[in-house]
Amino acid sequence: MDGTPPIVDARGLCKDYGARRVVSDVSLALARGECLGLLGPNGAGKTTTIRMVTCFTAPSAGALAVLGLPASPANHAAIKAGLGIVQQDDCLDPDLSVEQNLIVYASYFGIARRAAATRATALMRFAELAEHRGARIRTLSGGMKRRLMLARALLNDPRLLVLDEPTTGLDPQARRMVWERIRTLKRQGTTILLTTHYMEEAAQLCDRLIIMDHGRIVAEGTPAELVAAQVGSDVVEVYLSGVEAEDARTVARLGAGPWRRERVGQVFYLYLRDGEAGPHLFGALDGLDFARRRATLEDVFLTLTGHALRD
Repeated sequence: MDGTPPIVDARGLCKDYGARRVVSDVSLALARGECLGLLGPNGAGKTTTIRMVTCFTAPSAGALAVLGLPASPANHAAIKAGLGIVQQDDCLDPDLSVEQNLIVYASYFGIARRAAATRATALMRFAELAEHRGARIRTLSGGMKRRLMLARALLNDPRLLVLDEPTTGLDPQARRMVWERIRTLKRQGTTILLTTHYMEEAAQLCDRLIIMDHGRIVAEGTPAELVAAQVGSDVVEVYLSGVEAEDARTVARLGAGPWRRERVGQVFYLYLRDGEAGPHLFGALDGLDFARRRATLEDVFLTLTGHALRD
């Protein structure tokens, strides 16, 4: 640490809506130049945490400083002036062109029109939209719209860029183009707070991750640290037959090893740490339908937050 205060310093944040607590005792520090990811199922408290950090809702308890300023109402305007935000929803003006959307948005930050036009041109090149500068929003693809929203969030040269599910709904090609733009920003030293439901996106882009569930932080670390600590090195998926007596014998046989195990429906998971994939394991798997693979962040996510579907 170089002694520079964090871009975001949250300690014991709580948020209540009436009698319901939706965020409980969340503490995090986001260093300058870091990309921090917030992961969690629907209703975990990610969006509410983001809304507190961006000064759109006040904490019910705890201490919060953003951009070196206490997040009190008196400082909200100054903090927001230093933020760039890409929201989940498309909030572009459909009646304006690509370039006009940028120039009008720049005016909200008091950027003079000539300077706004210069920045808009540079950002359209950055987002690979220069050839579409005169296009109306309704004619753009989903990927183009997301890149335009990213460009728009950079108009004020923000000290903190907040990306709330920046690639939701995009096809793989469009998603990877947005990733490359975000990687470019990281190389330039941009500080980023990101939420996503895509585990590959989190692993590719984030220096550090916080996983939330039911309003609380349940794990924190680099992607590699989380996989090693929560899951191990490898996962074996054993596909059960659906015949109760036969499956009971399989589960009993596989339950005799040192590995952590979990049954979800008709799949029996074995989570292996280094050195556990020896003769004993392969003997237990003999004759079974199974697949072995490297452990991933998705395994971490499901281990910590469960496999049940949440709306």
